[in-house]
Amino acid sequence: MKSALLHVSVSFMLCVALANTRLFDRVDVDLSYEHYAEPRVEHFPAFLRMPFNSLVNLAYIYMGLYWILSYRGSRESAQSRYLREVFALMALFYAPVQWTRLAWLQRTAAVLDQWFTLPIFMWVPVWIHFIERGPVKWRTSQAASLELCSILSYGLALAHHRGFELALGAHVALALYKGIRVQLRHGDVRSQAFLVLAVLSCAGFVVLKLLDHWLAKYRLFQRLTGHFWSKVCDVLQFHFSFCFLTSLTQRAHAGCSSLAGD
Repeated sequence: MKSALLHVSVSFMLCVALANTRLFDRVDVDLSYEHYAEPRVEHFPAFLRMPFNSLVNLAYIYMGLYWILSYRGSRESAQSRYLREVFALMALFYAPVQWTRLAWLQRTAAVLDQWFTLPIFMWVPVWIHFIERGPVKWRTSQAASLELCSILSYGLALAHHRGFELALGAHVALALYKGIRVQLRHGDVRSQAFLVLAVLSCAGFVVLKLLDHWLAKYRLFQRLTGHFWSKVCDVLQFHFSFCFLTSLTQRAHAGCSSLAGD
C-alpha cells in the first residue's frame, strides 16, 4: 500500500503544482455554472451549490475504499495488489478534484479534472499488460512509462481547443482494444459480462454528459441531470473495470501457476 500511495500522491502533487502555474492558461475549460443543467441552490454552501452533482463524488470515495479494503487478507501477488491499490487510490484522489471544480469553478481544478482522467484510463492497459506478461516479466517501470506518456498527452490541450477530447478518445479506444484482446485470450463468460458492463457504463458516461442540457427538458432529468447520471456511470465503469481486471488476473495467473506446477 505504501508504494501505491507514494506513486499516486507524488504524481498528483506534481500535476497540482504544474496546474497552478500559467502553463495551462490557454486550455479550453468551462468555468461557469451554465455549463451544468442542475439548478443551483443559492442558499447552500459552495461545496453543495449543485447538491447532486457534488454528492455523487462520495460514490467514487466509497468505491475506492471498497476496492482497497475488500481484498485485504486475500491471496494475490504483490504486483497485482499494487495495481489494484493504485487504481483505487486514483478514484479517491479524483473525487475531491471534481468536487472542488464544481464548488469554486476555478481553472486549476478544471484543468486537473480533465488531466487526471487520462492516466486513470491508461491504468487499464497498464493492468492488462501485467495480465498478458505475467508477474515474472512485468516491471513497475513499464507502468510508469505508460503513465508518463498519458500525462504528457494532455499537452494536446495546449495545441488545439479539442486536444483534450482527442487525447481522451485515444485513451478510451486503447483501453477498449486491449480489453477485448485480453478477453479473447484469457477470458470466460464471467469476465465477458464484466467487460460488457464496463463498456456500457463508459458509453453512458460519455453520452449522458454530452446530453446534459438536452435531457434537462424532461422532468426526469431536471434534478438528477444527465451530468449526475454520467458520474454514476463513471463510478460503475470504474467498478466493472475492477471486476473485469481482477477476474482476469486470477484466471490468467492461476493458469500459469498450474502449468508451473505440472
